[in-house]
Amino acid sequence: MNAPKLSASNVPRAPRGGTQYKFQRMRERLRAAIASGELHGKLPGERLLARRFKVNAKTLSKSLTDLAAEGVLERVIGLGTFVRGHVEHSAKARRWLVVNSTGDAAADLIEAITNQNPDCEIISEVSGVRPSYLGQFAGVIDLSPHTSDEFLRDLMVRNVPVVLVNREPGALSLHAVSVDIALGGARLAREMLLAGHRRLMTVEQRGSSVLTHAVRQVAARYASDAVIENCFPEEIRAIFGSGATGVICESAQAGAAVRQAAAAAGVQIPAQISLGAVGSCREPVPCSGYFASVAELASAIAGILRNAQPSRPTVLWLNGEWRDAGTILSLMPIAAQINAGARLGMMI
Repeated sequence: MNAPKLSASNVPRAPRGGTQYKFQRMRERLRAAIASGELHGKLPGERLLARRFKVNAKTLSKSLTDLAAEGVLERVIGLGTFVRGHVEHSAKARRWLVVNSTGDAAADLIEAITNQNPDCEIISEVSGVRPSYLGQFAGVIDLSPHTSDEFLRDLMVRNVPVVLVNREPGALSLHAVSVDIALGGARLAREMLLAGHRRLMTVEQRGSSVLTHAVRQVAARYASDAVIENCFPEEIRAIFGSGATGVICESAQAGAAVRQAAAAAGVQIPAQISLGAVGSCREPVPCSGYFASVAELASAIAGILRNAQPSRPTVLWLNGEWRDAGTILSLMPIAAQINAGARLGMMI
């Protein structure tokens, strides 16, 4: 049998390298260019790089993604790709979007955030926000307790860093910075119980029970005869007819509101009702309590946004420091306080 004749159409050919091989080879070419200094600082746009290395855009994009995953490159949303460690300061401090539905209650914190990023933008409602609008921001700071999970999930999909403020992430993998309300409230409750108070009122937002739960836990451990009630900020006038001798608020704003309402009602603080609060605020504080400064809170938020890694959510709890504004009165003689303190100390 005669062997078939070979022609240009039937000569066996070596298989061409697939897309995977091409992007791996391109990745190593980029790595070498970075190591030699040929590529440094901010990289040219992907189209220019593709032309420069004579590859298609898809191959180049996969190569860049690989190097970014390895940590060789750093991608900043809306600004481009940088060799790791060479991101410009202006890129890391790019505009932030602040979501605030609390009105003037967050005015001090917003001012402190603006000091960190003068170009940040503030909105009060997210329902009408279009996806294209979000592209200009390097991060979102959520001061609202009621922002929908759907909106936050959309930001996650777009790899836009989000920092929740004084709100726990729940089931979502988001960054958060919060003053430790439970810890501060427990400390205040213990101090008021030690001072002889047996009827306490907590003030916190609807839907929140962190403070009340913490105070009741302390009371159950140290003073089982104590009565713990709670009310919402819009109900604070009812405090003065409740028989409570001590009030613990979940925020400095609520503490200031209680003090103002007490003055209007002719109730003396601390002679008739002791008042404490936790949260963040500027000096002078509205009442005694455990407070983190707004500058400290804003600095923590900025630190997360400038170093945010979407795959590694960061949650920071700020303990707050004791501030004595003279609004907590002891109902026990000094000797009784010492004895009570010794008894409580033995129980710890």
